[in-house]
Amino acid sequence: MSLLPSRFIYLCLHFLVLYFQLQESHQSSADFRFYIENHTRNPDDLSRKQVRIYQLYSRTTGKHVQILGKKINANGDDGGKFALLVVETETFGSHIRIKGKESEHYICMNEKGKIVGRPDGKKQECVFIEEFLENNYTALVSAKYKGWYLGFNRKGRPKKGSQTTQRQQEVHFMKRQPKGRVDPLEEFRFTTVTKRTRRARRLKPNTKRN
Repeated sequence: MSLLPSRFIYLCLHFLVLYFQLQESHQSSADFRFYIENHTRNPDDLSRKQVRIYQLYSRTTGKHVQILGKKINANGDDGGKFALLVVETETFGSHIRIKGKESEHYICMNEKGKIVGRPDGKKQECVFIEEFLENNYTALVSAKYKGWYLGFNRKGRPKKGSQTTQRQQEVHFMKRQPKGRVDPLEEFRFTTVTKRTRRARRLKPNTKRN
């Protein structure tokens, strides 16, 4: 009879230990989840940046995106000083900021969908998300205005974000190294532009009848 209370007390203590261990495990998971969510939500201040220099080849114009200051177009020559872009990539996700190496202005999209160059790129309007397409091109969608893409028409002029979609050729780009440069990072591959790539416009169907 004397063993029953002792066994009962032992079982109670055992369950109490398990309970506190379980609570501690839930708390650790919650803290870790909060840490990840907090870092992902605010990558600008809390994560390590990676900086690369390259060019963005426009599928539409066959030229390169260039930042002249407040004005931005896609008529830059290969190796041109205004076509050299400093791309700041956040550790979490594919959020990037694009700055002209020469002009030191960032590519930004305002609330009207207009592409403008700004000296300060800290605002969310200057953040774009990379989307890697099946045709080996890259599209850049605004991190603030969902569904609005960086794009240029055949004359190299910026398109309004509200008039763009991912399927349009105007929003398709290729990352290219400037002439004479070699990227030491093997995992960061660039696409070679061929004569076939330069044919930005679609061929019109032959309507002549024999």
